[in-house]
Amino acid sequence: MSENLPVSDRTNQNVSGLRAECLSFPEIISQSFANVAPTAAPTVSVGLVFANAGNGTWLTFAIAMIGVVFVGLNISQFARRSASPGSLYAYISMGLGSTMGVISGWSLLLAYLFAGMAVVAAFSNFANVLLSLIGLELSPIFLFAICTGVGWYLAYKDIQLSTKLMLGLEAFSVSLLLLIALIVLFKHGFAIDMSQLSLKDTKPDGLILGLILAIFSYTGFESATALGDEAKNPLKFIPAAVVLTPILCGLFFTLLAYTEVLAFSGYSTPLDKSDSPINDVANIAGVGFLGLLITIGALVTFFSCVIACINAGSRILFTMARHGIFHNAMGLAHRSNRTPHIAITMLSIILFIVPASMSLFSLQILDIITYMGTLATYGFLTAYISIAIAAPVYLYRQRILNILDIAIAVLAVLFMLIPVVGSVYPAPPFPFNVFPYLFLMYLCVGGAWFLMLRLHSPEVIENIEDELEKIHAKFSEMKKI
Repeated sequence: MSENLPVSDRTNQNVSGLRAECLSFPEIISQSFANVAPTAAPTVSVGLVFANAGNGTWLTFAIAMIGVVFVGLNISQFARRSASPGSLYAYISMGLGSTMGVISGWSLLLAYLFAGMAVVAAFSNFANVLLSLIGLELSPIFLFAICTGVGWYLAYKDIQLSTKLMLGLEAFSVSLLLLIALIVLFKHGFAIDMSQLSLKDTKPDGLILGLILAIFSYTGFESATALGDEAKNPLKFIPAAVVLTPILCGLFFTLLAYTEVLAFSGYSTPLDKSDSPINDVANIAGVGFLGLLITIGALVTFFSCVIACINAGSRILFTMARHGIFHNAMGLAHRSNRTPHIAITMLSIILFIVPASMSLFSLQILDIITYMGTLATYGFLTAYISIAIAAPVYLYRQRILNILDIAIAVLAVLFMLIPVVGSVYPAPPFPFNVFPYLFLMYLCVGGAWFLMLRLHSPEVIENIEDELEKIHAKFSEMKKI
């Protein structure tokens, strides 16, 4: 018996063949949390933001949270009315048509792939930090293989298994960092740091530069939308996850930024010069023994992020394949696991090969993290701006658009344009000055591919539009009931 489940087999599951209504709200929100990788900001991003924003670092993360929440509210306009494993690709197609939907889906595929590559490299880096404590160091390529191999198996085997594991891993790492923050605040008598609240020596241009980096810390928050076929009560749980994730992560980032800056106040090494800020914070607070646990926490959050990237990216690839944009095999679901196993396998292979090849060419791990993370961000920003434009268009067609919806969409676009403009002006050093144009070339390739499909296989457009109409009709009927 074939392990592949064809689209036509509808027995006790979604038309797509994925496991229907199996994920609870905690499991759904764990997908978005894991994709954000909340431990990464306190361990890496806070120091970078501080270099620009100084005492305004906490405010920078708070402002970034507001901007990302505006994007989430636009996503929720679709998520409250329909659900699909196509994620923002399906939503943008509903609002702006199939061409923009496909370009955005193409963009998100790059985003999840390259974000996965960045965190695979980060996993390797932190794994060797741990191993160095016992005098060992393993090849980065071997660690890439371990990380992607185990991530592939968990995503391939069972969506519930992978989401439950991500939930546990994120709870562990976030709880550990909250403990560190509370210890720092306790050591300072929970006194208010007026230097931070008054934004002492903070300049507006520094806040803007810091905001670019802070917004990057939230990317991936929308990935719960890829679980549309597998979520229980998707019209309630998914929009809640999309809005709550940036709020909860934003509060967490703001608190950790505040406590890190507080802890480093008067310390011999400035926060932006520290190689391991959280470990230094633990030492300053007199709990240096927690350094090992902090490193383990960072390691597991990067691993859970890899799983989240595979889960989200594979479901977009799966949906686009079912519409005829990619090979039909990518749109098959495993008969017993009910996961998009071929799409998962393909993404996992690419996820390993690219950073492994870069490592073979002697590229440093930190460079792989930075380069892949930067390119991934362009993919996310393209999708975020597109969804913010698509939402009011969609609402207008449904004859339910109001002034507040327009304001939320405009604010979301304006916030997301900050990092877009900041990535090209002033011109960054090489190779970052080339990355925006490489990404534009990638979009052009995707657009040309879709144009060719439209010319030679016009039924592709019909496939997309027919399925989107069926999805919309299905959930409209459900809401009436």
